[in-house]
Amino acid sequence: MKNLRVSLVQGQTRWHDPAGNRDYYARLIEPLHNLTDLVILPETFTSGFSNEAIDSAETMEGPTVDWLRERAASIDAAICGSVQLRTAQGVYNRLLFVKPDGELTHYDKRHLFRYAKEHERYAAGQERLTVEWKGWRICPLVCYDLRFPVFARNRYNVEVENGLDYDLLIFVANWPAARSYPWKTLLRARAIENLCFVAGVNRVGTDGNGLEYSGDSAIIDFLGHPLTEATDEEVVSTMLLQAAPLLEHRARFPAMLDGDAFRLV
Repeated sequence: MKNLRVSLVQGQTRWHDPAGNRDYYARLIEPLHNLTDLVILPETFTSGFSNEAIDSAETMEGPTVDWLRERAASIDAAICGSVQLRTAQGVYNRLLFVKPDGELTHYDKRHLFRYAKEHERYAAGQERLTVEWKGWRICPLVCYDLRFPVFARNRYNVEVENGLDYDLLIFVANWPAARSYPWKTLLRARAIENLCFVAGVNRVGTDGNGLEYSGDSAIIDFLGHPLTEATDEEVVSTMLLQAAPLLEHRARFPAMLDGDAFRLV
């Protein structure tokens, strides 16, 4: 397990403008060629967080999946972020994780944001995803999932080399400024309780519903300390996650051995 370079892309997503957003985020990430291993984009980065975007949801054969594959190959790094994707079962808020060779996996947002009636229009996912990349095990989740620690729980797993399901927990989000304090607090809590690094990527600006976003994208270490923390401006920030201190902390403080064995049903 080597060190991992992670880039947070905190942008001002255009409202209901997939082509414009693809061009915009391409300009932000292109300078990262050979400078990063993993690029993280915000939630619904082609449209903003909108129930109405369901009407123009793409399929897995649509332009955004192709765009992600092209960008990942171009900068020689993995890229992840969520978009609205239509399937035979419904439209999902789907996080896509794409590697430079074109390999694609996905996670469908489980916890739909009832406060904004997301649950009335979108389908909910069921299964958590763990991706292996550059020797790291990565669990990507979406926005409101941050409030549900049972689903995010990093379980003790004797079948993996480092003894836990994952090493890096990701949250991509459109998290309004009015709730910025819970965002910051919960990112730290998830890192501490799960003995892992946490990367949270939010957007900035004002969306088509008039909601303001303060960004606050961050990488938090396993002790709850921020390694990098953005303000409310557009920014691309790259941080080196060091494997040795993480593994040493787990060996010194093996709280995972005392975790509860409950499972979701």
